[in-house]
Amino acid sequence: MIKWITKLFSSTPKEENTDYMKKYLIVGLGNIGAEYVNTRHNIGFKVLDFLARKESLSFETVKLGALAEYKFKGRSFFLLKPNTYMNLSGKAVKYWMDKENIPLENILVITDDLNLSFGTIRIKPKGSDGGHNGLKNINLVLNTQQYTRFRFGISDQFKKGQQVDYVLGDWDEEEKAKLPERLEVASEIIRSFGTAGLENTMTTFNGK
Repeated sequence: MIKWITKLFSSTPKEENTDYMKKYLIVGLGNIGAEYVNTRHNIGFKVLDFLARKESLSFETVKLGALAEYKFKGRSFFLLKPNTYMNLSGKAVKYWMDKENIPLENILVITDDLNLSFGTIRIKPKGSDGGHNGLKNINLVLNTQQYTRFRFGISDQFKKGQQVDYVLGDWDEEEKAKLPERLEVASEIIRSFGTAGLENTMTTFNGK
């Protein structure tokens, strides 16, 4: 009887905790609509679309977005493209974080960054929104800045007063030629985040 009680109270919580920690929410920020598909601001969507094609995954239209589940090395990566438009991204993040019971430390948000040269990668465990409306809304809804963000550089090669047109504009020909290699690296970052951990992922990929 004592052995049975010991087993009952020692094994179940451990198994539940293991499952809990093996789920990851990977959020690609962007805007829905054909006019935004190839814009710089939609790099989050583009990264997830690239990984989905590479792994033969299909996105399903769900509440507040499009979702695909990617299984890799015992982990479940929930790839989320919010359909709330950029400025309300937090609503979708919070909903799927709660629905799938995914801890804050297992969330990775992919976003564009004007302060980094094209294709440059910067992964950070926390930080301000940096003027990015998608991150600003996520910070507001989650009431924290303590989640990992993967910033993809789009550079700031625009004239004064043309920032919006630049961000919502298409990639130039040189950028288009370099994107596939950068998207491949982005896919590796997602896998590394779930298998090697945040610290190792930052060490391996930051600045590359």
